[in-house]
Amino acid sequence: MNWTNIVSTQRTGEESASAYLRTQFERDFDRLIFSSSFRRLQNKTQVFPLPGSTFVHNRLTHSLEVSSVGRSLGKLAGNNIAVNNSLDNDMDNFYKHELSSVIAAACLAHDIGNPAFGHSGEKAISNYFKENAQEKIDGVALKSYFNEAEWCDLTNFEGNANAMRVLTHHFAGKTSGGMRLTITTLAAILKYPCESTAIVKSIKHRSKYGFFQTEKTLIQNICKQLNLINESDSPLIYKRHPFVYLTEAADDICYSIIDMEDAQRLKILSSNTVEQLLLNLIEELGHNTQDINRVNKTLKEIDDRNERISYLRAKSINVLTQQSAIVFAEQSSNILAGNFNDSLLGTLYGKCSSLREIEKVSVEEIYNHDTVIEIEIAGYNVMSELLKLFITAALKANPVGRDEKILRLIPKQFAIAKASTPYHKAIAVLDFVSGMTDIYATELYKKVFGIETPKHG
Repeated sequence: MNWTNIVSTQRTGEESASAYLRTQFERDFDRLIFSSSFRRLQNKTQVFPLPGSTFVHNRLTHSLEVSSVGRSLGKLAGNNIAVNNSLDNDMDNFYKHELSSVIAAACLAHDIGNPAFGHSGEKAISNYFKENAQEKIDGVALKSYFNEAEWCDLTNFEGNANAMRVLTHHFAGKTSGGMRLTITTLAAILKYPCESTAIVKSIKHRSKYGFFQTEKTLIQNICKQLNLINESDSPLIYKRHPFVYLTEAADDICYSIIDMEDAQRLKILSSNTVEQLLLNLIEELGHNTQDINRVNKTLKEIDDRNERISYLRAKSINVLTQQSAIVFAEQSSNILAGNFNDSLLGTLYGKCSSLREIEKVSVEEIYNHDTVIEIEIAGYNVMSELLKLFITAALKANPVGRDEKILRLIPKQFAIAKASTPYHKAIAVLDFVSGMTDIYATELYKKVFGIETPKHG
């Protein structure tokens, strides 16, 4: 890989190139912003339960903020690449002016495949298949309907892989090629360019997987066109696209800092605790006494506790963005060679004790707080029970009675009846269930299990 041969304006689906006021990558950003899949993120849990008396981040606000950080990272990295490499005019223009749009768009899309209820939704889907492997449907064990690779997808359901499907799949009645994004933007969210049978937790680009069997051929074509390094064909594994590291860093920066702000608003963490943690981070990574003095001077002018935390959050994100861009530049040769087995923020963790302390406090005090655990358990139960209904009905050869009515609840765009194999039927069900918001999934669960009587109108 080199900085010239990893960029393309080609899109998924059939679409002829035309002249536009916007660049191709700005169009990617706009398509995502106006998509229904992106809008649904407003009612999907980030960390804390929704809704509440105190506003906290949901998947949509998180994605917008990640996109903002990603745009800055893309601009910093792009300028550095343009300055330090001999590029033709088109590539020089791309890195100076357009890489920021690629990363901003990729950041918008990075969580678009996540199901309701945060990561517990992913676990619920995976564990439904694991726990019901021997349950009989038409006299056949659930696991027996699938081959090894298909079963591995289902028992390790992955929001990253689902995002690639949401963005590229031809749903019934809609345009081919999904959202028809450029393959460069798609590659910039492909954090794990391997199939599920290739997972190795200790290897960064294989610690999870990035596509289902249904998108395997498409991903292979994208990787070839963008000259990604092929590690194996069986199982299919590629090295990461360099831009992925920028998308990943923007996400890592936001959740590591903003979850602290939400916890302070909810009084899970005291203002003093969060303030000191963020101040320590700024002082350790800022490396500029004048800037630190300016931060302390500004804090003396702010009395409102929430505003003090907001100010320090902004400063913390800024310093992490600057430092991540430096790591990207320092590791650029390893990144291009496919030899960088870390994340940009992971590299910073190794030398920044205050960042490690923030992670420690987040795990102990935030992610294991009662309210977070409660929503995870509730979401787990809701998703599991809905899957049991829909998967059982979908896999029956001749669904009648109750099963026939259950399938009628699935919108026609998911084309269950036309699915050619049990695996395609299961994936179609997951398209439907994983796209649900927290509220919709909960309401449907109450209605179909008779907890709440459906109302007309």
